[in-house]
Amino acid sequence: MQSEVVLSAEFTCNQDIVTAARKKLTQEVWDYLTGAAESEMTLRRNRYALDKIAFLPRVLRDVSKVDASAAFLGHKMRIPVILAPIGSLQAMVEGGGATACKAAATFGTIPMISSITEPSLEECSKVAVGPKMFQLYVRGDKSWIKDVLARVKAAGFVAVAVTVDSALYGIRERQLTKGYLPPSVRVQTNRHLQSAITWDLMDWIKAEWNGPFILKGIATAADAELAIQRGIDVIYVSNHGGRQLDHCRGAVDSLRDVVAAVKGRAKIVVDGGIVRGSDVVKALALGANAVAIGRMQGWALAAGGHDGLVRSLEFIEREITNTLGLLGLTSWEGLNSEYIAESDPVGEAHEMSAFYHLGGRLT
Repeated sequence: MQSEVVLSAEFTCNQDIVTAARKKLTQEVWDYLTGAAESEMTLRRNRYALDKIAFLPRVLRDVSKVDASAAFLGHKMRIPVILAPIGSLQAMVEGGGATACKAAATFGTIPMISSITEPSLEECSKVAVGPKMFQLYVRGDKSWIKDVLARVKAAGFVAVAVTVDSALYGIRERQLTKGYLPPSVRVQTNRHLQSAITWDLMDWIKAEWNGPFILKGIATAADAELAIQRGIDVIYVSNHGGRQLDHCRGAVDSLRDVVAAVKGRAKIVVDGGIVRGSDVVKALALGANAVAIGRMQGWALAAGGHDGLVRSLEFIEREITNTLGLLGLTSWEGLNSEYIAESDPVGEAHEMSAFYHLGGRLT
């Protein structure tokens, strides 16, 4: 679906959007969205893993028409960029998850709604015209899970993701030093149940849902193989944006191992440091079927609400189209690892290194 809104010229690129978000968000919410766990090494490695990939462009090809659209689980997307689930979206934008869903529908992509954001999954579903996915945190017993899944099915969600890298809440020192708890943490109950999820419980949830099923938080080839053996439809490679276990590998480095293990037996999504169209192209060149954006989504919503997120997605689309064309490609077909190589990044890799013209870290 093409954008149907006339957007302000206030934003000319996603650097403008990040700058605007920094001005509008309180320090506490900025740290919640932008920060990560402990020393934030995983956060920086996420960006470094992308920054060290160089392109190998081909020339003298007709690239006068470039198609950046893709399909995921049989659903057409304007670009292969999913909206990652974010808890406490209501702290960043009025309308919370519903605002994100509406922007996804306007632009033409798929949102994944967190079970710990507001408003309710039913309210989010009403404005998510088109396919939408639901991300589940376990906060109750099997009876509670059955009730939630029944609501998800009744609301028309096309897939369910279970987050599996959040057994314990990450030690996020940017939040701790300011005494800030996001809304989702303040009101949650039974979080300890997340620590008790096993492969057996995952099997039960998958059977109860009986539809496209996603495991979010896979970081190793070993766990990817276990997931494949259990018939998982989508492997979602993620280290939670560096917000859970620190000192992990960058997500795109983990992606390489997972792709090699999966061997095409499941779809693969990846998130972690992805903020530019060129990042999307790198991930798909490595074998991902789609990427998900978290922080960029939150910044865009904070900067301009619905219109800000649509605008941000348009910038990513522009960057994708430009990157594919300059690589000598007119679509995703033909893109593979022959178009990328390892190269040392220039300068420090950190959460803002994709936006060099911001003049350093926005803390």
